[in-house]
Amino acid sequence: MPNCFGSGRVKRRAWACLVAVPLAALGQTSSIPTKAAPGVDWQNQVVRATGSGAPDVNAANPSQARAGAEKAARADALRNLLTQLKGMQITAGNTVGGAMADDEVRAKVESAAKAFRISAKRYYSDMGMEIDVELPIAALTEVFAPAAAAPSGGSSDKKITGLIVDARGLKLAPSLAPRLIDQSGQELYGIGRLSEQARRSSGVAAYATGLEQAKKNLRVGDKPLVVKGAEARGSDVVLGAEERKKLGDGNGQYLVDGRVVIVID
Repeated sequence: MPNCFGSGRVKRRAWACLVAVPLAALGQTSSIPTKAAPGVDWQNQVVRATGSGAPDVNAANPSQARAGAEKAARADALRNLLTQLKGMQITAGNTVGGAMADDEVRAKVESAAKAFRISAKRYYSDMGMEIDVELPIAALTEVFAPAAAAPSGGSSDKKITGLIVDARGLKLAPSLAPRLIDQSGQELYGIGRLSEQARRSSGVAAYATGLEQAKKNLRVGDKPLVVKGAEARGSDVVLGAEERKKLGDGNGQYLVDGRVVIVID
């Protein structure tokens, strides 16, 4: 609480003595933006965090105080976002936080995190503020993609618009770099299959909690191929022989574009 009566020869500016109350509660805005739950949203492929910033009571005017509050809120949001990112699985037992022990990886993750977008702002009467931020999961794909060039195209078969992998019952945990493999362990699909554009925009796969939900996902289009996983090996989904046949040669453009949704419990 600022000292509104000053201390010795220094007095606080009058605006600095305001109590932090949401402006919406005072009727100055129509509503308070809903606060998004922080964490990883695998279905919508974003990571969310919230940051708050207090005004600088030594600022010359309210505008400067609010600008300082937003700067502080952005910095706080970035710190909280990085905390969320560190807990994400790249593959089973391999987290972003663990990978960040490498200074080069840490620098890349921190750089990617700075590209967050502000999804909501909440202003307070004391010139403080709170912001919600979002970062697409795909922003991290390039950080962990193999150095080799990704394929530029696939087959032109237009009958299949995407792939749905039914992994219900396999106790599969979402990850940044899931793979489809056959029973011998041969990779059928993974991060190295993605085009450069897909790495930047979509990532390896989205997740859904039901088959119908997956079919409604625009990512897989209106004619997705559906395959059933036989087992999970870490973050990989194993396809049995019959499901492997459905996938064909695995060179469809839909895989290069990352148009894959994995259904989990």
